[in-house]
Amino acid sequence: MDLLTITTAILLGWMLLIITLERLFPYTPGLKLFREGWWLDLVWYTLIQSYFLKILIFDYILAPAKSALGLSEMGYLSHWPIWALVLLFLVTHDLYIYWFHRWQHHNKILWRTHEAHHSVKTVDWLAGSRSHVLEIIINQTIEFAPIVLLLDNETAAVVVPIKALLDAMWGMWIHSNIDVNMGKLQYFINGPQMHQWHHANHREVFYANYATKFAFFDWIFGTGFLPGLKPLKHAFFKPREYGLPYEYPREYFLQHAFSFWRFDVKKVENHPWVKPYIEWQQTLLRWLGLDPKEPSAAAAETPSSTTAKPAQTTLTP
Repeated sequence: MDLLTITTAILLGWMLLIITLERLFPYTPGLKLFREGWWLDLVWYTLIQSYFLKILIFDYILAPAKSALGLSEMGYLSHWPIWALVLLFLVTHDLYIYWFHRWQHHNKILWRTHEAHHSVKTVDWLAGSRSHVLEIIINQTIEFAPIVLLLDNETAAVVVPIKALLDAMWGMWIHSNIDVNMGKLQYFINGPQMHQWHHANHREVFYANYATKFAFFDWIFGTGFLPGLKPLKHAFFKPREYGLPYEYPREYFLQHAFSFWRFDVKKVENHPWVKPYIEWQQTLLRWLGLDPKEPSAAAAETPSSTTAKPAQTTLTP
């Protein structure tokens, strides 16, 4: 059995485990498996976009770059053990992601490549797949370039699928709707608690919790936020609202168009030629008895949060 088959089987098993845990121990009770936007995230972002961007990044960017640099037979780090290489690329990539992610939240232009990811109003195992095409091209090219360029082809063919598997598993984990208290481990390893807050539409966390795997980057650089962990104090322990503080398109191509050209979202989505195309999957789900509308996160708030009002971000389109 080849490595790609093994990693695919592991990923599918992990997906089923995460979905099961979401049903048993929900962070926000009442969220449906077929929630609003699931078709967009699964079909367009997870399957179609990922397939074509993999070809673009590896076959048309990294492979030609390695050949042009004369590194096809080189392997500066290939003598390292596989586990050490994977650990090295995990830590260095997460450090890069921390700073680039932080930059995206502070730069108006880069924010437009990231806002799609924050448009999800239901944060679950599938939510992490919604990322702008430019964001994926930038991040995954930078992520896999050191692996491809510093290792020989044989070693890279082992490290790349392992690294990609861990990325996918961790992406599902931190976005999952699982109510798990990691305690002091959350100072070191990222989990659903911190990342659920990162997706909240609350101004106190719009500039917080940037790391994906290693939470210690946030605590070291002063951007960690999680009520219940010292020295933080907060009025409530779970977010009351998710998504963006402004109208955002619900369709894949409109979301990408919106990043370049700001238009009246409601007017465009209600156009008689556009509206049926956007809402056909919701119509199908309602016909099957799977209503995609979700309860708000406030419906699942803890008793300590009932007196607190949601704090909106100050973002503008």
